[in-house]
Amino acid sequence: MSEQVRSSRTVVLVEGALCIALSIVLSYIRLFRMPQGGSVNLELVPLILFAWRRGLCWGCGAGVLAGVMNLLLGGYVVHPVQAILDYPAAYGAMGLAALLPRQRLVSLALAALVQFSCHVLSGVIFFASYAPEGTNPWVYSAVYNGSFLAPKIIISGVVTWLLLRKLEEVYPAGKR
Repeated sequence: MSEQVRSSRTVVLVEGALCIALSIVLSYIRLFRMPQGGSVNLELVPLILFAWRRGLCWGCGAGVLAGVMNLLLGGYVVHPVQAILDYPAAYGAMGLAALLPRQRLVSLALAALVQFSCHVLSGVIFFASYAPEGTNPWVYSAVYNGSFLAPKIIISGVVTWLLLRKLEEVYPAGKR
């Protein structure tokens, strides 16, 4: 393996590690918190930024690792499948923001939909007992999760878009 390829991978790995660490730090700065879990914060910004800069595989990998770290640092677990859905799967979905490089906002919307689906499915399977009596668990889970995920994704998408424009001016992803 050539030195240039090795150093390029090293740069991407370091950038990914920094984005994961920043995501974890930002997860503790909550703008709003829901009573049974979930919050609005900027933890997705570094993950989306990394995915947009480095692509689908790297982005999904960083998201999965960020989810595992969040799980290990205080995740709420009632079942192993719930842990996978709410942490590695949901965070890994943010890597899908890189699926269509020329249509970043469409990809971000798809990533958000997949993340939302992970949380809704987890809510229906493992947290349906929180739904008020007579309320469909699917509706309850969708409304509950959407109440914090929608603002979180919108705010994160706008902040990431603004940061990416400045970052690409200073440090283009393709030129090392």
